[in-house]
Amino acid sequence: MKAFIRSIAFPLLLAGGAAHAQEFDILISGGRIVNGSGNPWFEADVGIRGDRIAAIGDLSDASAETRIDAGGLIVAPGFIDPHTHALQGIFDVPTADSALLQGVTTLTEGNDGASPWPIADHYREIEELRISSNWAVFIGQGTVRAEVIGVEDRDPTPAELERMKAMIAQAMEEGALGISTGLFYVPGSFTSTEEVIELSRVAAEHGGIYISHLRDEASLMIESVNETIRIGEEAGIPVQITHHKIIGAPNWGDSVDTLRLVDEARARGVDVTIDQYPYTASQTGINALIPQWAQEGGYDALMGRIDSVETRQTIKNEVVERILTDRGGGDPANVFISRNSWDPAMAGKNLAELTIEAGMEPSPENAAEVVFEIVRNGGATAVYHAIGSEDVDRIMRHPATAIGSDGPVGIFGEGAPHPRQYGSFARVLGLFVRERGVISLEEAIRKMTSLSAQRLSIQDRGLIAEGFFADIAVFDADEIIDRATFEDPHQYAVGMKHVLVNGEIVVRDGAHTGARPGRILHGPGYTGAR
Repeated sequence: MKAFIRSIAFPLLLAGGAAHAQEFDILISGGRIVNGSGNPWFEADVGIRGDRIAAIGDLSDASAETRIDAGGLIVAPGFIDPHTHALQGIFDVPTADSALLQGVTTLTEGNDGASPWPIADHYREIEELRISSNWAVFIGQGTVRAEVIGVEDRDPTPAELERMKAMIAQAMEEGALGISTGLFYVPGSFTSTEEVIELSRVAAEHGGIYISHLRDEASLMIESVNETIRIGEEAGIPVQITHHKIIGAPNWGDSVDTLRLVDEARARGVDVTIDQYPYTASQTGINALIPQWAQEGGYDALMGRIDSVETRQTIKNEVVERILTDRGGGDPANVFISRNSWDPAMAGKNLAELTIEAGMEPSPENAAEVVFEIVRNGGATAVYHAIGSEDVDRIMRHPATAIGSDGPVGIFGEGAPHPRQYGSFARVLGLFVRERGVISLEEAIRKMTSLSAQRLSIQDRGLIAEGFFADIAVFDADEIIDRATFEDPHQYAVGMKHVLVNGEIVVRDGAHTGARPGRILHGPGYTGAR
């Protein structure tokens, strides 16, 4: 924390002081610096040597091997995405264009309870791949539970609990940022609160954070937020409510209460924060419409229940209910298939259209039958239009909310994905800051940089400050905007002019240079390579 305090004050010490004999590898001149602290912008030059910011101030007399004219542009820290699924796509597109062209210089994986394992082996694979962005991961509680227990709905034995705790400890020592849960998903949904607390205590001992996809983001949202706060309080660990949103029209407005719970918890000393993406639709597997109890035991067990006279109607009734009041947004037409490996032509079509193609009226009941067939044939990923826009604004305004994408690395032209992977950060800056004034530019940059750096214990990043790594985004505040839409998602954001990662130019004049200087950012419990 001392580093952050020092760096925030630093520009005041240098502003106006000319540097006469300095030489830099890169000099960014004439820009308006929004340094990530939330403070107002100021005009200054930024000098870079190697991978670090060496000086900030009037550097007009300095020499540099490379100069970037930032006149009329914003100079900000590179954006840190606290929630991605970038493992989907990073081996296909190691340059991570969809992220870098928005200014995102750090990607975090292992969210929603699912992560690589072992962490050390995964980090070695990423280092061998060489990527353009920095990279860090959480250890997924669902991954750990599946390894030890499988997909059974039961409590662990004492021996199994100890094995899971040992896996968490190993992951933290190998450099995980903390522990993530996806208590909505199988097998995380089979986990008791007490079990999560026990595992989170291990992550806390290693300085980690607990980040959670809540057990429910619709009718049981309040109970789920309370559970997350309880986990942080009893485990003694910082917690983050990830991709916070309110799903289902009957529940819209509940963010008033969830944010009140966050404020009350923070007032009594619980370290709880939030992240969100700026859209009114989510994306996840089609299995999100299937009740979790029906998925116990895996694919064969689920198919057995769907084909059973005794259980099929019960499952169908719950699918219909989720279409009407939950992720379905009240209508099968609100659920779009975004990716289907066994039938790529299905991408971009909604459940109503698919139901009609199957020769049935597009009712929720008939759409449930289509869902069963999709699951039977191998599943699919879907986009669900069911989030309240006023809740999005309210959550974004909260000072404890960071910005994240919840998206993979975009593979240009593949499927019909959620546009968030191409546009989340640019959308905040263009739509929510410039066009609608929901938050200020300085606050948006704070939410994209120092807030996540502090939460994730990422050292010397997230601020424009002397001695910090030169992860820098230079953009036109009047131009930056997302172009990706749900109808035409494969479009890169515009307005990001230059991006540096570890002192190397990765985006120049709005185009990716092909440079791949990204590094592994180990978590606070890292003890060295294994």
